[in-house]
Amino acid sequence: MNPQDLWLEEVFTDRRVGTIRRMTPVDGAGARDAGRDVLYVGETQVMSQLGALPINFVLEAKSHPTADEVWEKVRARNPTLSRATVYNTLNLFVEKGLLRTQAVREGALVFDPRVARHHHLIDEETGAIHDVPWEAVKVTGEKSLREYDVEEYQVVMRGRKRKS
Repeated sequence: MNPQDLWLEEVFTDRRVGTIRRMTPVDGAGARDAGRDVLYVGETQVMSQLGALPINFVLEAKSHPTADEVWEKVRARNPTLSRATVYNTLNLFVEKGLLRTQAVREGALVFDPRVARHHHLIDEETGAIHDVPWEAVKVTGEKSLREYDVEEYQVVMRGRKRKS
């Protein structure tokens, strides 16, 4: 085995619709390798006249797509896949903690594959949503909201990439 290309593989399934494999990069000692991205691989099958057709696909973990964007991308490869299947699968992933929903786009709910705490920056020129490490932004004053029990918060910033 190549010690520079080791992965911790976790499988999540509902035993009906399909499975998601979370592939976490690790080093030779088994510790998380922060220099490589976590991969998500979806697997399901579609019934056809020829029988069950297996479908494997890599879930992009760097984007924040809407359900319709996911459906369009998957449908390009699997034209018979229904919108309901995609919506139900995405919602199952949210329920199982594999995805989070975020209301960071105007009028749309996006799915975020990064479930650890982090913030977002929306590029006003491109509309792209970028993840910002949790430690990069300091929020103070949430404890002064005495009439509320703050359970969670995130900062959504808007801006443009600096010109060199």
